[in-house]
Amino acid sequence: MDAPFDAGRRALVAGASVAFASTCLSIPSLAAGRFAPEFVGIDGWLNSAPLSMRGLRGRPVLVTFWARSCINCIHAMPAIKSWYAKYQHRGFVVVAVHTPEFPVEKSRPALEAAAQRFGLSYPIAEDNSSATWNAWGNQYWPAEYLVDQQGRIVHSHSGEGGYGETERLIQGLLA
Repeated sequence: MDAPFDAGRRALVAGASVAFASTCLSIPSLAAGRFAPEFVGIDGWLNSAPLSMRGLRGRPVLVTFWARSCINCIHAMPAIKSWYAKYQHRGFVVVAVHTPEFPVEKSRPALEAAAQRFGLSYPIAEDNSSATWNAWGNQYWPAEYLVDQQGRIVHSHSGEGGYGETERLIQGLLA
């Protein structure tokens, strides 16, 4: 008796979900083609000596903004770890910029423990003052920016998902 109503409600919810997802996938603050900003105000680095976007020219780079207690960031980690494992030998670089959402996340020992717990072996920049976050005009956790070999942003994504598209773009940069 309620089947038509339930079907209509499911379609409405599905449509709303698609509309919401489409508004959250692209990050408008940095237009494609713009040169990637530098890492500024970094408090320290894990798994790497200090890096710069200028020093990474010639290599495709994924810059991912995250916070150690952000559940969406934790959900995105398997894809990012997979890309790093698959493509680092071909010159692909991942730089995770840890920008705390809460003051308690500024603890270096807790960040080190989180990196170990999640098995993160790629470079991690400690952005406790949000200086790099602000330089990039970022507004979301997680957020990924794919940068080409010339240092230009070619793709951005916020939130979970979009993994297939991002991987295809990584593969294209490495081709």
